[in-house]
Amino acid sequence: MDHPEDSGAPGEKHADPPLGLTPEEVSAATVFAGLAVELYDSHGIEQTIDAVVAFALQALGCSHAGVAIAGRGRKPEIPAVTDPVVAGIYREQLVHGNGPMTVCMTERAPVLVTDTALDGRWPEWAAHVRELGVRSVFDVPLKTAEGPVGVLGLYSAEPDAFSTDDQAIAHILARHAAVAIANARHDATMLQAIDARKLVGQAMGILMERFDLDADRAFELLKRYSQDHNLKLRDVAKTLVETRRLPDHQPAGDHAP
Repeated sequence: MDHPEDSGAPGEKHADPPLGLTPEEVSAATVFAGLAVELYDSHGIEQTIDAVVAFALQALGCSHAGVAIAGRGRKPEIPAVTDPVVAGIYREQLVHGNGPMTVCMTERAPVLVTDTALDGRWPEWAAHVRELGVRSVFDVPLKTAEGPVGVLGLYSAEPDAFSTDDQAIAHILARHAAVAIANARHDATMLQAIDARKLVGQAMGILMERFDLDADRAFELLKRYSQDHNLKLRDVAKTLVETRRLPDHQPAGDHAP
């Protein structure tokens, strides 16, 4: 006896999409799950950003994509950029201090430019971007509960290139990217802190052996030299470890701490 659900090629299974999702939604969810795994496996900020940019170019069909990082005081910092068009777009905004990226960074809100030939908000920037062959721009803030992380910039050679669906995908990508980049920055900071502690420990060992000091007095000597010469403690320690000498010259009296 035949059953309706048995139709199709022998052995072929037709699983219904989970939770009532359409096949397109399932496909998108699968792609984003793969992105999440790729971002998790990325090592360092630059590799994480490369993964975000590669996904944006593939999923959104934009001509160019890039990421600007929020630095101190929310001033944008540009990581290594391999796309000269993106570099030019960022450089123009950093020089003049205005443009959609800077607005997106400070206001933590998306900024859409449907056509750089018609948008009048930043005329000098728009003219420069048109010369680079870009007509549409969509900047999306990267942010977590802890604060701003940066901006994801999407660029197209076609006017009105980013549909409502594209913008929705960009927002989802921005959420994934913000968490991944924030984690990568935290890991980098922790590694720097560990490296600094190692350098200070090695420098203390040199001073302890050279001047017959205990650990407390060796650390105080390093700290005092750092303060007197307005140098970071890590830099003082690094110079001492690499050259066996303190930066510049050791002040009189430091030979007998």
